[in-house]
Amino acid sequence: MAPVTEPATPPVAPPVAVRPRRRVLRTVGLIAVAAVIGLVGGTAVGYGIQADREPTALPPLNQPDLVQPKPLPKGQKAKPLPASEDLRTKAEGDLRKLLLPKPAGAKKPKFADADGWLPVHAFASNFKGPSEALGYQLDLGIRRIAVTSWETGEYGATEIRLVQYRSNDVLGAQDFVDDQQGYMPDEDFADSEGKELKGSANGRYYVFPVQRKAGYLDMYEARAYFHRGDIAVEIFLADTKKISEKDIRSLAERQLGRL
Repeated sequence: MAPVTEPATPPVAPPVAVRPRRRVLRTVGLIAVAAVIGLVGGTAVGYGIQADREPTALPPLNQPDLVQPKPLPKGQKAKPLPASEDLRTKAEGDLRKLLLPKPAGAKKPKFADADGWLPVHAFASNFKGPSEALGYQLDLGIRRIAVTSWETGEYGATEIRLVQYRSNDVLGAQDFVDDQQGYMPDEDFADSEGKELKGSANGRYYVFPVQRKAGYLDMYEARAYFHRGDIAVEIFLADTKKISEKDIRSLAERQLGRL
């Protein structure tokens, strides 16, 4: 921590004559009083003129008659949406069923989560500051995380996370996605604003610059972040072969369709 230094002593100001200062303050005060009196007087005159005039009818509203829904007959209730159309019902069920299925020929990673659930503390451990990340997620109202992952080819890896938040006065899913997207333009990440994911409110996908290091294979990475309701979605792609925009966009669009 840098040492705290005392502020420098200000120079002594020269003496100021008292009478001119009082005269200025008095002049300013008179101007202010005159302005207030003029405002009150003008307002009073305006009210007097308006009171002597005949009332003017207001013009009709430029709006057609509002159509109100007709109430249901007595004893009838509105039919609930079928489960296939009720997004709330989908989100309240087994969240793992909303994950994209593994593609044909894909292999299960050796260290993948066996049951498809990622504990909150394990999720927070993926960040640089795990304890701060855990506190941040708890403040957002994190509820549960469903995850799936697979491997393709020799070094290709894919992981998708559905991070669900509780319904409260905090928009947890949106805030988390906005926070992650805020890092992407940095040169340590995608170094770009990414591309808009059509069909989502604020979704974007990113293709990272290739990482090259002597003695190692080239590393390519792509990500997507979006949310639907109280569910935030993270998609990660990594490979030693080039990843195209179409690869990450197609995956994100299909996962969005599942929600």
